[in-house]
Amino acid sequence: MHPVDHTLPDVLALAWERVVSDVADRQPAPEPAVLVGTAVAALILVLWRPAWRRARHVVTIAHEGGHAVVAMLCGRRLSGVRLHSDSSGLTVTRGRASGPGAIATFAAGYPAPTLVGLVAAVLLSRGYALAALWAAVLVLALLLVQIRNFFGLYVVLLAAAVVVGVSWWAAPEVKVALAHLGTWFLLLAAPRAVVELQRVRRRGRGHESDADQLARLTRIPGGLWVAVFATVTVGGAVLGVLLLAAGAGSPP
Repeated sequence: MHPVDHTLPDVLALAWERVVSDVADRQPAPEPAVLVGTAVAALILVLWRPAWRRARHVVTIAHEGGHAVVAMLCGRRLSGVRLHSDSSGLTVTRGRASGPGAIATFAAGYPAPTLVGLVAAVLLSRGYALAALWAAVLVLALLLVQIRNFFGLYVVLLAAAVVVGVSWWAAPEVKVALAHLGTWFLLLAAPRAVVELQRVRRRGRGHESDADQLARLTRIPGGLWVAVFATVTVGGAVLGVLLLAAGAGSPP
């Protein structure tokens, strides 16, 4: 027998079929040990400072992605996204300097990781761990074309490579574990990012923060905006925990 030579379109078609199949398939619910273990691992990433300094880039990706998506939904023009080595980021949009669109754009950042985590938790609760992973790949690919600095390219490409590698080659239980780890991390990390925001503001270095930008746009004090962010992220984390716990108890 002669080996079959596949053209690039053939390879892409086969890859697409594989992805579609993965997205449509349901995976068994994780064992309780996996659910608890991934939650503990995510908590360590959030609370242990050396790990947090690196893992926080994932939160920044979701945060800046939230700004970008809402800006476009509000009719603003997206000029680009920058991710920095200190885990800060910047999303540049063009449009009216005030008004509902500007307010919604600034308000979207801190709740965004929670929203992404909740969407993933819904998918996981219904057994669609691979769908959650491939959705993450799609989001990273869309963000990649808007990145405007080399470090940002590095961070997004690294995150995408990890998710694609696990989604394509890892054992099913590893895929399910990674999906849960990522979801736990986003849900638990979002409140910490809000705490850090308030710490920066207390030190007098938060004049350009989302909360203070919103204060100037709305005349609502920045502290109240921080309280709104805290309420959304903590409430979302609680809801996410309930969804993931319910999913673990569901039949495959």
